[in-house]
Amino acid sequence: MEDFKKDSLYHVFSQVMKLHFHRAHSLLNTVDIYPGQPPMLFALHIKDGQSQKELAERLKIKPATITVMLKRMENAGLLERRADENDQRISRVYFTDKGKEAYEKVHELMKVIEGECFENFTIEEKILLKRLLMQVKNNLEDKVGTGNSHCMGKEENEDS
Repeated sequence: MEDFKKDSLYHVFSQVMKLHFHRAHSLLNTVDIYPGQPPMLFALHIKDGQSQKELAERLKIKPATITVMLKRMENAGLLERRADENDQRISRVYFTDKGKEAYEKVHELMKVIEGECFENFTIEEKILLKRLLMQVKNNLEDKVGTGNSHCMGKEENEDS
């Protein structure tokens, strides 16, 4: 294995992930959204009214974590939980108007970050990079043993 020197591929990849996280966090702070909340906003945009169990499965997070996240977002007025009409034991999660606005803001911020990340890239370079990153993703999914295609709340076939 290659040393983790400053010019190693692993080191550069790690730096990119850290810088992306910090830039995203900085932009999300401008709209009072916490870094863990965009995946929930994207998941609800795909299908509003999902059960907590469905959201936990879609986002690949534990039900206890979902409960804490939902409580925080509910307190912020971004979403509301309502009992299922057919089964009172099931709690369904819905956007509020404020939550829909937050989704739109976050969606725009993601476009900003994408533009900043790839502003000096040609279309061909973007296509090649996407193919290479998909291979990295597939390699890691093989090792983890389960697909994590919904970790950001987006469908696999959704264009980015």
